[in-house]
Amino acid sequence: MRTSEKPAGRAPVNAERQTSAGALSGPASRKLPVPPRERKPALAALAVLLILGGALATTLLVLRSGDRVSAIAISQQVGAGQPFTEASMREVQIADTGIGYVAWSQRARVAENYARVTIIPGTLLTREMVVSASREQGPGKAQVGLSLKPGQTPGTLERGDRVQVVHVPSGSRGERQGRVLAQSALVHQIGTPGRTGANGQVTIIVDSSISPEIVAYASAGEIALAELPGAR
Repeated sequence: MRTSEKPAGRAPVNAERQTSAGALSGPASRKLPVPPRERKPALAALAVLLILGGALATTLLVLRSGDRVSAIAISQQVGAGQPFTEASMREVQIADTGIGYVAWSQRARVAENYARVTIIPGTLLTREMVVSASREQGPGKAQVGLSLKPGQTPGTLERGDRVQVVHVPSGSRGERQGRVLAQSALVHQIGTPGRTGANGQVTIIVDSSISPEIVAYASAGEIALAELPGAR
């Protein structure tokens, strides 16, 4: 009896076709279409403009910070109501920030005016600090020169300070307690101490109504000055 044998190792053609078809039709083989990249020339142009604008602004700031102008700085204290002098001013170079500092070229005109408030050394002068008239130099005022001994005036006294003028009676008088003659006198000038260092020349501005009494007590050596640091 014959037995029919099928050759081993050969798969049916239909099976191969099904396998191949199944592999091609699987989900892993399916690729979604990629849309083309959309170009946005407007955004790119805007980015370039922003970069150029920032660079231009930075350049302008650098150039502006390099601009320098000559201004007036105060080198010596000027008290409220005192006249400016050219010796009390010096030239400085500052950045042009738009603030109304007085130009160095105006120093001669400034020297014809007065300080509105007490100005300490190192201050940059502005127009608001300058006035054309002074209450301290006007009518009803008098300049009184004093020759004071050590202990009768503070050692730190400067031109433009405010002081109390005090009558200090000597031991021969019946009065024991000092009396204030001028509550807030302006120190107009500080003289050079004498060669022995015993005397100091101080010129103060007081009301003319009290100046004769101050002069009389000063001639007897009964005047002392008390500084008022907070009165500017």
